[in-house]
Amino acid sequence: MSDLHLDAGRPELTAIFQRFLADCPGRVDELFLLGDIFEAWIGDDDDAPWLVPVVDALRRAGDAGVRIFFQHGNRDFLLGEAFAARAGMILLPESLPLDLGGVATVLCHGDALCTDDLDYQAFRARSRDPAWQAQILAMPLEARRGLARQLRQESMDGQQRRLAEDGVLTDVNEAAVRDCMHDHGAVRLIHGHTHRPAAHSVALDGGSGERVVLADWRSEGEVLEVRPDGSFRRHMLRG
Repeated sequence: MSDLHLDAGRPELTAIFQRFLADCPGRVDELFLLGDIFEAWIGDDDDAPWLVPVVDALRRAGDAGVRIFFQHGNRDFLLGEAFAARAGMILLPESLPLDLGGVATVLCHGDALCTDDLDYQAFRARSRDPAWQAQILAMPLEARRGLARQLRQESMDGQQRRLAEDGVLTDVNEAAVRDCMHDHGAVRLIHGHTHRPAAHSVALDGGSGERVVLADWRSEGEVLEVRPDGSFRRHMLRG
């Protein structure tokens, strides 16, 4: 799953996530959270009360035998080892190749594939710089909360501007998709970020592959189940 965008203003989605985690033990072996699980992450020292039950639900699922993996998105790239340890999560690199049911697969959030969005890629390069991150995390907590609100507003303004200019929002670049799959020897790519759930055929050297896009969480949630035989199914999670 990806793009839950959990925050204090969406308690209904937080409740859906908590119920899902409570149902995972005995049914789910591994859970991959592919970024933007949180609407904004201002540092592992965030003391917002609404985060406490989320941490508890993650920890209980992990303690019950579910291996939980977290991949950074464009909203929660500051999430670090301290929070991951509290929640019982394993942090992943930005692209993870693995065998899922006999299918060579690569998992990523998806923002690095949107190479045509030059403004965002410039921000992405800056925000992944350890020196920049250290500077931000050294700010007082309230200042970071204000910065997060500012960045969210700038993101929304940028989306509206691109819609007005081009009529559509920037999607992944097909060449970037093929390069990612080729580099990792994958025939299936699973990602989020674009909020455009679908399955696409991808032309690869010597054959074809597929790109599976996860849904963002709006009034309901979604999880993609990959079965032991490599097939997959989407499940809707409702309140």
